[in-house]
Parts: sequence; C-alpha cells; structure tokens
Amino acid sequence: MRGRASLRPLTGLLAAVTVSLTATRVSAIALPWFVLESTGSAAQTGLVAFAEMAPYVLAKALTGPMVDRGPRRISWVTDLVSASTAGAVVLLHGLGLLPLGALIALVAVIGAARGPGDLAKQVMVPEAAERGRVPLERAAGLMGVTDRLAQTAGPAAGGAVVALAGAMTSLVVSAACFALGSMLVAWALPRGMGHRAPAEQDEEGYWRRFGHGFAFLRGEPLLLAVAFMVGITNLLDAAFSQVLAPVWAKESGHGPAALGLNSAVMGATAAGGSLVAAAVAHRMRRRPVFFVAFLIAGPPRFLILATDLPLPAIVAVFAVGGLAGGFLNPILGAISYERVPRPLLGRVNALQTSLAWAGIPLGGLLGGVAVAAAGLAPTLLASGSAYGLTTSLTGLRREWREMDRQRGHGPPAVAAEQDAGDRG
Repeated sequence: MRGRASLRPLTGLLAAVTVSLTATRVSAIALPWFVLESTGSAAQTGLVAFAEMAPYVLAKALTGPMVDRGPRRISWVTDLVSASTAGAVVLLHGLGLLPLGALIALVAVIGAARGPGDLAKQVMVPEAAERGRVPLERAAGLMGVTDRLAQTAGPAAGGAVVALAGAMTSLVVSAACFALGSMLVAWALPRGMGHRAPAEQDEEGYWRRFGHGFAFLRGEPLLLAVAFMVGITNLLDAAFSQVLAPVWAKESGHGPAALGLNSAVMGATAAGGSLVAAAVAHRMRRRPVFFVAFLIAGPPRFLILATDLPLPAIVAVFAVGGLAGGFLNPILGAISYERVPRPLLGRVNALQTSLAWAGIPLGGLLGGVAVAAAGLAPTLLASGSAYGLTTSLTGLRREWREMDRQRGHGPPAVAAEQDAGDRG
C-alpha cells in the first residue's frame, strides 16, 4: 500500500471517464442522425458507424503493450486528439468541405484515438483504487456507475441539442467533453501513474510483450467465454444503437428527442443498478445475477420497438432494462481485475475487449443492410430473438462456473508474467 490514502486519483479518473464517455454518447446520437438526415440511407449510416468502430477495435487490440508502459499519457493525448478531430468535423461542415469520404476519414481518426484512450483509463483503475484504499470490486462498481451516468447524460444532451440546434452543434458538445476529459487526467492523476512491465523486462520488444498477453488470455477459458458471448451481444447492440433505433425514431415520427430519452432513461436506471452492485457485489452470486440481468437488459429493447405501443410504454421497458444492465459491468470488471496480473492488465484487457468488440464495426453495416432488405420490424424481431438465445444458451457452458470462485485467488503478478512468457 502506498503511504497515506488519497482519493484524488480515483475521483479524477472517474470524472475523466464520465466526461469522455459522455462525449462518445453525444456523438453516437449526433453522427448517425446527421448521416441519416443528410442522405436518407440506413446503409450509409451503418458505413459511418463501421468507419469509427473498426479502427477503435484494431487500435485497442494493438496498443495494449504500449498502454502498459504509460497509460496516463496515452489517456490525455488520445482524448485531445478526439476533441480536435470532432472540432475539425464541425469546421469542415461549416465551410462546406465535408463530403461523405472526408467524414468517414475523420470518424476513423476518432475511433482510432478512442480505443487506446478508453483502455488506458481502465488499466489505471486498480492502482487508483489502491491509492485510495478502496476495495477493488467497489472501484469496478463505481466504474460501472460512471459508464451509466455517461449513458444518461450523453444521449439526453445529444438528443436535446440535435433536436434544438442540429447535429453539428451536438458535436461541439462532444469535442468539449473530450477536451475536459484530457485536462482531468493531466491534472488529477500523478505523473508516472499506471502499470509498467517489471524492470527486468523493460527492454523486451513489442511483439514479445504482446505475446505475453496473448498467452495469458489463451489460458483463461472464462475470460475467453466472456469475450465471445459479449462479442455477439455487442454486435446486436451496435446494430440497435447505430441504425435500428435511429431508423425507428425517424419512421415513428418521435425524432431524436425520443431517441435520446430512451437512452438517457436506460442510463439513469443502469446507474442505479450499478450503485446497488457496487454496494453488494461482494455478497452476490455472480453467475445467476449476470445471466438474468443480460436477459432483461437485452432482448426487450428490440422487441418493444417492433410494436406500435405508445412512447411511455417503450420508455418503461428501457428503464427496466437499464436497471438490470447496471449489474453487468461491475461483475465483468471485478472478474477481469481479479484474474489478470497487474503488469499484463493493458495487454490482456486490450485483447479481450477487442474480441468482445470485434462485431461492433459490423453491427451498423449489417443492421443497415437488414433494414434495407427486410424492413425495420422484422430486423428488430430477429435481432431480439438472437440476443435472447445467445445470453441463454451460452451460460450452459462449464467455464461460467468459475465466475463464483473465491475472490482474490488470481495468480501473482510477477509469477504470471513469467509464466505467460514461458508459454509464449
């Protein structure tokens, strides 16, 4: 334990995560609506979403070894790049110099910066919790709360600003949030904070360090099972948020304000669920809570939009789904922090998250193609059914029993690093 307890790193990190994720959520409303309104094409809307998420996943997968060496610097630099690029989109549009190709290129830069930036913040959580003497599961729960708060504030702000002032004004808000996140990390987190490789391995090459992370993940069946299952649900979630929900908002006549309202309500109730999870995580049986929560949080959102029910009923379904979904990230975060040694955290999290996010770039594309080919309602029904089957059947595999193993029995950091190197 490092000297006197200080909560400044943890609170600063949580604040930076909140505003950076808010920026992401705001742009997630603004960009699809801008493309859909400008082109009227669900397929082109999906293409722009692909252009952001493909570089995000690739950059996150490849930058793990670098993040392990200095996550603080990577975090504030990448947020600054995201802020500048979002500002460039607004500037070029104002000058009439933003064809679809230029928009795709700029969105790709934002995605490539966000990947390592998000990873760097995740990697710093255990050390920030240690400096504040906060239990790890509680810190993971608080990270879940920040994610849900961003999911509340971002869509609400994005939907409202798009409805009142247009998508480009909403992107200005997004750029400002990215810039604020960068400043918070630079100000609140002490220099040198982050997890570095052991001194004796400082001279190892990039690919050897990358191989250590790959070898460790390969020997963790539970982490791989989580990555593959979440990968499928993330693909469906991406199709929903990037294409299906915006098309529903346009075709139903509810508009971007309703789109933001649904996401904001879901985010607010999810924040409540995450707070409960943070308070009682150490007493929960993870496996049943995890799968029941996934079943409630996922399929109903798709199915309700395929009906003609009034907006209050739709908002109620999103609210219940958010409450259940609030339990997911604290469980997943605690499992990862427990099982992965500190020196390998960036590399292993990068690979695991990239597997889990690999389908996201395809989600928008497939969603747009499916809507164009079969229509909105059949696509929503098929996607909701696939979501339910995935979250129900996957849990029958034996790897998931390890979710409820006794806490704190993960491999020691240095020994695991050496073991990973031997296996690599």
